[in-house]
Amino acid sequence: MSNRLFQGIIYQMRDAVDRVIGVIDDNGVVISCSDLVKIGESREDARDNLAYTADSVSVGGYTYRPLGGNTKTEYAVFVEGEDSLAKKYSSLLAISLSNIKSLYDEKYDKTSFIKNIILDNILPSDIYVKSKELRFNTEDIRVVFLIRFSEKTDALPYDIVQNIFPDKNKDYVISVSESDIVLVKEIKNPAETRKTEKTARSIADTINAEFFTKVSIGIGTAVDNIKDLARSYKEAQVALEVGKVFDTEKNIVSYENLGIGRLIYQLPTTLCEMFLQEVFRNGSLDSLDRETLMTIQCFFENNLNVSETSRKLFVHRNTLVYRLEKIRKLTGLDLREFDHAITFKVALMVKKYLATKPTKF
Repeated sequence: MSNRLFQGIIYQMRDAVDRVIGVIDDNGVVISCSDLVKIGESREDARDNLAYTADSVSVGGYTYRPLGGNTKTEYAVFVEGEDSLAKKYSSLLAISLSNIKSLYDEKYDKTSFIKNIILDNILPSDIYVKSKELRFNTEDIRVVFLIRFSEKTDALPYDIVQNIFPDKNKDYVISVSESDIVLVKEIKNPAETRKTEKTARSIADTINAEFFTKVSIGIGTAVDNIKDLARSYKEAQVALEVGKVFDTEKNIVSYENLGIGRLIYQLPTTLCEMFLQEVFRNGSLDSLDRETLMTIQCFFENNLNVSETSRKLFVHRNTLVYRLEKIRKLTGLDLREFDHAITFKVALMVKKYLATKPTKF
């Protein structure tokens, strides 16, 4: 579509500029030109020279200048001649075509359309109208990944993710902040949602191996309607925030697997404080030392199995029973009973949640 856009502008300018003018793509191929015979020519020397500068370059009797003023651009304009006037013409052409392309992309580009949806910058009634204009399939199954870069890199986060997913027709890479990149990925059927965590793991491993940078990835639920992408994006945000509180060791968190942590995260802090006061009336939770808390955690991880827990802790069964009895006396909760264990587990999570909030209790 850009080829036709550029050719239309170049054709209108040919009478105003008494020189051959045109545009090359990132492969150095002439995609539009005031001299139609030259369309399709290869200008590899110009492409190679442009790779090292954002300014104009003169090669083979023509002056070239990239659109957008950076070396990562997909297109560059050219003007016949290597004199100062050719440089002025190339600068004017680059500014004009760059602005026109930006306006065109904003109106018609699918990635911009997806970005407006996930950020709630478009009315629901306009989504289907715009989808028809873009010939966008609204009922494909898609899932949203929120990729958060924890460290600064030499390469731009957007470029890193875009290089991993170059297919712009099915996978949409969107920059929402300096450190957050959204990937909207198409999947074939709902059963593939089980593969989303595997995909996220592959992304994290690739970025870590090639760019020595760590990322955290939140995964929303798969949706089969384009208007629901905003919901999936919000779920990916929640997944990262909840994971930061309850699963600090994980860098990949799926909204579907948040469990009770998702519920606790949405509760008012005052309600959480009241719950802790009711469960531990004497403030006995703070009286538990680190060894006791580790014992409790291991007991939960082994499904309240005394024998398995004692084996993992390398202690005698009677020692573990003694510790559990001590916890019962301090808190009034016997962790060997399922209901008491559930209450204690939730209380620990609430305590952890409140620790991330400025409110003191």
